[in-house]
Amino acid sequence: MTLLNRVRALPKGFVWGGATAAYQVEGSTKVDGKGKTMWDDYLKKQGRFAPDPASDFYNRYSEDIHLSKEYGLNAIRVSIAWTRIFPKGYGKPNQEGVAYYHRLFKECLDNGVEPYVSLHHFDSPATLFEDGDWLNRKNIDYFVDYARFCFKEFTEVTNWFTINELISLAYSQYIQGNFPPNHHFDVTSAIQAQHNELLAHARVVNLYKSLNLKGRIGLIHVLENVYPIVATPENQHAADLQYAFMNQFLLDGTFKGEYTPETMTLINELLDINNAKLEIQDGDLDELKKASTQNDFFGLNYYQSKFVKTYHGESENHFNGTGEKGTSSFKFKGVGETVKNPDVPTTDWDWNIYPEGLYDILKRITKEYPNIKTIYITENGLGYKDKFVNENTVIDDSPRIDYIEQHIEKILQARSEGVDVQGYFVWSLQDQFSWANGYNKRYGLFYVDFETQKRYIKKSAQWFKELADTMK
Repeated sequence: MTLLNRVRALPKGFVWGGATAAYQVEGSTKVDGKGKTMWDDYLKKQGRFAPDPASDFYNRYSEDIHLSKEYGLNAIRVSIAWTRIFPKGYGKPNQEGVAYYHRLFKECLDNGVEPYVSLHHFDSPATLFEDGDWLNRKNIDYFVDYARFCFKEFTEVTNWFTINELISLAYSQYIQGNFPPNHHFDVTSAIQAQHNELLAHARVVNLYKSLNLKGRIGLIHVLENVYPIVATPENQHAADLQYAFMNQFLLDGTFKGEYTPETMTLINELLDINNAKLEIQDGDLDELKKASTQNDFFGLNYYQSKFVKTYHGESENHFNGTGEKGTSSFKFKGVGETVKNPDVPTTDWDWNIYPEGLYDILKRITKEYPNIKTIYITENGLGYKDKFVNENTVIDDSPRIDYIEQHIEKILQARSEGVDVQGYFVWSLQDQFSWANGYNKRYGLFYVDFETQKRYIKKSAQWFKELADTMK
């Protein structure tokens, strides 16, 4: 019996992958010379949940790669843990960490699963985090050195991403406050971190191109469209402000190599209201401009879009990290208030299920940023409370299939209208540790029993395989 419904086939040659992140899957945070990240002491102090063993990918990567092959995936997103290579973020490389990633990449390639590799996925070395993280420009130098080492060492990798979700890191650290150092509405730090991350990306892209390597390089932005809940001029302005802060500032810097006057008018309004500032040093924009035409591809993560109304009170928010539906709220001074659209379904974590937003964002960025070349949807998926029945019963995660299929349908629609989307990576390959949610929020195609680390098949994995077979 076929599982296919809306989407009957994938384009020939489509990249059909699963996504992971080192800290969320590897576990083994204290072995083989690995250094601490910004998360280790923070999570231990919190005492809510630990990143060990996560999905034990450090020891079980071969099993997961073979499952990927068996269920039709031809690509995988992984990240290198910076502190496995340089335990302090700099200095002498740790050869045990280097050897691990060589083994991992070989396993991928031997099984026809192409690795797409991120250099940074929310896991700054603890030493650099304590010294200011991305707010300290010296750490950009260390990141460039780390990237240079990886490019020269891992020549088997030909698809690189510099940084994953620049806005999520800045926003979660300095606005929403659910990543260390837990600042709330520290707008100066948030906008400065965005700019400095962009500068780090640009410097690494320019380095990569100067080395005349055979591969491709880009970065990953998570994008969300922002709509006025009711179409009034005031609500539209709130939507424009939030879009500029969450998307437009970073997209301008990436693909235009400058921040346009339109963008900076919105950003400056937001900064002024919040008594915040942005420092751009001499030479920064030259570096951004040089890199803006050299991105070979663009990774787009999409989970949801937002609906907003105007708001003039003080900033406040409540983060839903437990899956208790209806408990999140977000009000940003001088920007807007995020509100529920009664016509749009939500997950247990209050994320809007709105595939139309992905179509709209694909069409918009293609029009506004002609420098964008090939696009990969590098994350998209449904956080869900999967129910395990027994070892002999395939886990029924039909809502996940429905979510993914709706988004694939919109991707293929945009593709048919000229948007150059060449691949899709589901978040996530297997169930993983979640930064702010622990282990109850599952995304994987493969169910992980975190006590035994045994893998079980979900219905979504079978659906993934059936769709993969349409490319043969």
